[in-house]
Amino acid sequence: MPKLISLYIQQVAIGFAIAAAFVAGLLFFDVAGLWRLVSGDSAGIIAVFMLWVSNGIVFAGVQFGIRVMLMADGPQGPLSGSRFYGIAEPIPVKVEAREKRR
Repeated sequence: MPKLISLYIQQVAIGFAIAAAFVAGLLFFDVAGLWRLVSGDSAGIIAVFMLWVSNGIVFAGVQFGIRVMLMADGPQGPLSGSRFYGIAEPIPVKVEAREKRR
């Protein structure tokens, strides 16, 4: 299996585990009466599953994005003060107003 695919699967699993902990925390602390709402309905298990999958998709995407961005090489140039090349100095430009004030 290619390294990128195995990395993606690993990060998705971590993201869904984080989502499971998040949903468990929501239910444990009864945020907005969620535990009472879910436990009092026959479709509560489906609601919890949908909440977990939805959060899992978001957390997995964020987890994979963070991991990919951390793989980047460090900065290539000098890091101190004004010796950092490539940043241009702003030049003021005079612009005339064409509309009259009231």
